[in-house]
Amino acid sequence: MSAVDLQDAVIVGVGESRLGQHPGWNALALQREAALAALADAGLALGDVDGLLTSPLRVATWAMPCAVVAEGLGLKPRYMATLDVAGATGTSMLHHAAMAIASGQCDTVLCVNGQNLLSHSARAGAVQKMADAGWAHPDYEGPYGPLLPSLYAMLAQRHMHEFGTTPEQMAQVAVQMRANAALNPLAQKKEPLTVSDVLASRMITSPFHMLDCSVVSDGAAAYVVTRKDRARDLRQPPVKLLGQGYGYSHTYIGDSPDIVRTGAAQSGADAFAMAGLTPQDVDVAQLYDCFTITVIVELEDLGFCPKGEGGRFVQDGHISLQGSLPVTTHGGLLSAVHPGTAGGMFHVIEGVRQLRGQCGPRQVDGAEVVLVHGNGGIIGLHCTALLGRA
Repeated sequence: MSAVDLQDAVIVGVGESRLGQHPGWNALALQREAALAALADAGLALGDVDGLLTSPLRVATWAMPCAVVAEGLGLKPRYMATLDVAGATGTSMLHHAAMAIASGQCDTVLCVNGQNLLSHSARAGAVQKMADAGWAHPDYEGPYGPLLPSLYAMLAQRHMHEFGTTPEQMAQVAVQMRANAALNPLAQKKEPLTVSDVLASRMITSPFHMLDCSVVSDGAAAYVVTRKDRARDLRQPPVKLLGQGYGYSHTYIGDSPDIVRTGAAQSGADAFAMAGLTPQDVDVAQLYDCFTITVIVELEDLGFCPKGEGGRFVQDGHISLQGSLPVTTHGGLLSAVHPGTAGGMFHVIEGVRQLRGQCGPRQVDGAEVVLVHGNGGIIGLHCTALLGRA
């Protein structure tokens, strides 16, 4: 699909539910709250929606998630689907919505995702559910016990061995995400962090300390995509999809040909080629940050610094709000919110708000091009989107 084919679709509304820990709020209630917030942001109603995109849940067995959500919201969509690209789903939904509109399948698509991951069970139970979600190979990895953090820790260990990346450099990612979250009223964690705090937190799996790992949250997010001509009469300035790309390197970590070189290189290259842009044109990067090492590797593979230089790029302050490339300005999965695969939706929402100039004290002046990147599985599935003002 060329860039011209996608130009008719724009993001016109974004919204989220309450975030953090909210007992008594199930996944559907959270998704409804987020959906209504996104529609209100756009100046639309549920009756204006004729397309719906959802994602599977990790804490509930919904045989047909898109049907469950459609029924719960009272929708009768002409186009509907449930997508699962793990953590890349929130970014991928944008592309699917744009293609559905470009093909004439529908006019207005509601993209919504979320779950009560934290209050559905105790924290340990929530972590166990994510660990049991099939990230390890069922025959060759799972029986030997590696859990989700351990699989990413292998990436970190290899990056440290090959390039000299340090625990302090990884910790600086967590410190910056917390500083950004402190400026986000909705963020789950706002207490200031130092590198020493990260390194003093409990060891989870070497080299990851607890604060190198993302939070666990209840929450949902939604955004609305519609035709550009319809957006002229709506409440918010529209945001367009400039380019999109996908990258795949492996399903299970043991199948990776080179663990520190990921599919983000392909997804980023394709997105930049479609948009006719380069990494130097990006004003803000909303990078998927399930673990601190993930941001470092994505910075490299997306072309913002040479391979092996990600740790030093972070250490030198480039990803701060005042740096050359502000990263994940809402605080990300490490500090703001992480309700499972819905986490990447918040990166899209933050990208839209940066382009609208609506981020208050964390606003990046003059933001005109925003990159949003989602990572799924164990750094194996990637989706990159470039957003700009319409």
